[in-house]
Amino acid sequence: MDVRAFHRRRQFVELPQGRIAYVEDGKGPVTLFVHGVPLNGFHWRHVIAGIADMRRCIALDLMGLGYTEIGAAQDVSFSAQAQMLRQFIDALGIDRIDLVGNDSGGAIAQIFAANNPQRLRSLTLTNCDVHDGWPPQAILPMIQSAREGTLADYWQKLLDDPDTARIRMARSFADPSVLTDDVIRVYLEPVLTSAQRRESFHRYWLGFDPAHTVAIEAGLRALRVPTLIVWALDDLFFELKWGHWLRDTIPGTVALVEVPDARLFFPEDRPRALIEPLRRLLQSIPLT
Repeated sequence: MDVRAFHRRRQFVELPQGRIAYVEDGKGPVTLFVHGVPLNGFHWRHVIAGIADMRRCIALDLMGLGYTEIGAAQDVSFSAQAQMLRQFIDALGIDRIDLVGNDSGGAIAQIFAANNPQRLRSLTLTNCDVHDGWPPQAILPMIQSAREGTLADYWQKLLDDPDTARIRMARSFADPSVLTDDVIRVYLEPVLTSAQRRESFHRYWLGFDPAHTVAIEAGLRALRVPTLIVWALDDLFFELKWGHWLRDTIPGTVALVEVPDARLFFPEDRPRALIEPLRRLLQSIPLT
């Protein structure tokens, strides 16, 4: 799925929270992908291409990010995002899903899983916020900038100067060359197009509160759906110990796959590292 296809395939579902943007490809049981910040559903394009022969793949844009449209008063906390996921699949008439999350989307996926285990066939978690181990120290200046109302201005400068954007975003990509000018535009442009979108983007960052993930520990300890953990080893934000914590906490864990030479957003620049174990997981799950 290239940039043109991503824009062409975009759909919206109307929920009480707003118009939730999503794209889909493939046929069969649904796999739902949840991205991190400052990304959107385009992040998953390569992984979707790798499993669309066996799953109907849906990648949505979270509230406050991407092309989703919400009101100025809409709650964008991680718990509210997880509730939105439940309403999203209900609106599309989907019963059970294979859920895949990365970065803040991985924390939202954990909250959904702990509160809605009956709606899952499987859970796949990549590098993400876990329990009380976040927000990472490295993003505290971003949160402070959001609090001061200046973070969108920072991202606007990166949108205007893609070469600098690639340098700054290299913390999250082992191969920042995947961030072409068009890709940078897809990620950053939609959150900067209006004052309200900028404010919602700020509120997303201000919703970083580990209380939301600490509160679901008991639910994770009771979660027996097949769970795959795939962790990039060169991540500058989320240490491998948090992948171990998930493995040791979730009784349904079937594997922890460690990915060398990969950083936080490896589903984009090292997609085979996720596609291969994800395909094995999905092939192992009865669909009855």
